[in-house]
Amino acid sequence: MTALPLAARRSRRLPKLPKRMILPAVLLALLIVTPFAAPLLTPYDPVQISVRDRLAAPSWEHWLGQDEFGRDRLARVLYGGQVSLTVAFVATSIACVIGTLFGLIGAYFRGPFEFVTTRLADVVLCFPPILLALLVVTLFGPGADTLVAVLSILYFPAFARIAFSEALRVSALDFVEASRALGTPSHRIVLKTILPNIAGPVSVQYSLTAAAAITIESGLSFLGLGVVPPAPSWGQMIRGARAFMNQDPLGILIPCVALTLTIYAINFFCDRLRDTLDPKGNAGGKDVTSVPAPGRAPVQEEADVIASVRDLRLELRHPKGAVDVIEDVSLTLRANQCTALVGESGSGKSLTSLAIMGLLPGAIRQADGALHLRRKQGGMVDLGALGPKALEDVRGNDVAMIFQEPMTSLNPIHKVGAQMVEAILSHRKMPRAEARSRAIALLELVGINEAARRFDGYPHEMSGGMRQRVMIAMALTCEPRLLIADEPTTALDVTIQAEIIELLQKLRQDYADGLSLLFISHNLGIVSEIADRVVVMYSGQVVEEGPAQQVLTDPHHPYTRALMESMPSAHADLHSARGDRLQAISGTPPLPDARPSGCSFRDRCPMALPACAEARPPLFASADGSRAARCIRAPEAQEAA
Repeated sequence: MTALPLAARRSRRLPKLPKRMILPAVLLALLIVTPFAAPLLTPYDPVQISVRDRLAAPSWEHWLGQDEFGRDRLARVLYGGQVSLTVAFVATSIACVIGTLFGLIGAYFRGPFEFVTTRLADVVLCFPPILLALLVVTLFGPGADTLVAVLSILYFPAFARIAFSEALRVSALDFVEASRALGTPSHRIVLKTILPNIAGPVSVQYSLTAAAAITIESGLSFLGLGVVPPAPSWGQMIRGARAFMNQDPLGILIPCVALTLTIYAINFFCDRLRDTLDPKGNAGGKDVTSVPAPGRAPVQEEADVIASVRDLRLELRHPKGAVDVIEDVSLTLRANQCTALVGESGSGKSLTSLAIMGLLPGAIRQADGALHLRRKQGGMVDLGALGPKALEDVRGNDVAMIFQEPMTSLNPIHKVGAQMVEAILSHRKMPRAEARSRAIALLELVGINEAARRFDGYPHEMSGGMRQRVMIAMALTCEPRLLIADEPTTALDVTIQAEIIELLQKLRQDYADGLSLLFISHNLGIVSEIADRVVVMYSGQVVEEGPAQQVLTDPHHPYTRALMESMPSAHADLHSARGDRLQAISGTPPLPDARPSGCSFRDRCPMALPACAEARPPLFASADGSRAARCIRAPEAQEAA
């Protein structure tokens, strides 16, 4: 193979500077570099006095004239710029790093970290910035080092507040949850997923803080509490020229122009940087935690059981006491089998899947029950007994999840390929080149054309169907035994829905080690095409389960029948005697803290009996054990069947 020239290889490795960044970058670089190039631009010492030449006009020797002590004004501006810029940027950078770190940790880990972040910021923000700066400088004496320290303390709370609020918003988005589901370690999620997504607001805050720091430094120097004379600074130049502004207006104009241009250049650069960091703003990418409950000992499951949920109960913390949002849920997920969880929104489907992933919201905890998963090594583990690190190793490696919203499940800041490689390297030690090849192969496997080109593209350059295929590919990066699909076709049109269902069926058939699929949906038409078993949930409970064909053609629970009659295809299958008009389910599901006594569905059930209000019915199993329904009339239906 012919080797590429060195320049060509470098051009492939180094990213190009976006066109929109060229002008602000050049302008800012000139204004920053120029003061530090002072020895090359002027031979004069900024503190050398020549009383004979006081307030001399500009000349060929002294381009900007001389000040009230005969010092060269160009040298004073350049060397003064070094001090002002160094103090401002060092202090702003320290405040940015410390404040952003505090905000990220507080927003992601919450609890005591959130308390420390917000209260520490509140304490500092109680003091007016200029007054606090005056107090500290008066106590410790003027000087550049004191200015850096006081400005860092003054401005870190602003960064902490911005980072905290933005990180809190980003942490709730699907692509962060998807990263956690893939088992990505917490520090990588914070630094590589959340931090890039808040870089825009932080960069704008950086520009505002740097400009404010330059202004405060100049103000303190103007008052004689900043840079110690005879060292030059822009604030000192303004102070000295103020008494002579009528005789020599150029003396006060020059440092003011230097301040204005520098602040403008910083703001201009950071505004463009904010737009560039968001690829969706670049014309298509181009220029223009909960604590697990104590686990039980793993039980012996059949060899083909990939995961099992036994008597799961989840509690929601509430001011009036804990409220059960999930009650007595049991599932058995087998290899090469698709189990569908169905029910209305709010029935508990997604919470059950999040419990399996160990991704429950902070306000919800596992109060009872057991969650067992068969790892690739063959043994069953109790997920409720695993710590955070062990769960990170399980997620993505043994169990993976596809979320329902492909538009937000991928990180918009990073390219598709980078996100896939990150998922692979989280669990597999291999060279990046090998991870790249595997990622491209997976994109081809899920039916993405031009996989190599799409690998280097951003999510917003893809359609919803392609993004969902990418999510499926990411979920399969480490060949998990259990794949959870949480309404993966909800946001897609009918044609793309059919393609995604066909893809999931093909993957399940072709999977070498036996893939178990937990498919969550409220669309019984889709469920009938893909599911082997159906589990119907209502108000946090399993109300019916059994083989898909039997449950969908002969439901034993009134809620399942009502769901079927509300679907066009299901309505036809059941030969409803009510004509062509679809039947809606009257009423609304009860809130977890307002469930009726007895059967939770009785207030909406057309077949309810007085006995339905007496006690919660158990799951009545059929004679052969293949089906069960939580209804006192279920035995009658089972006998009739």
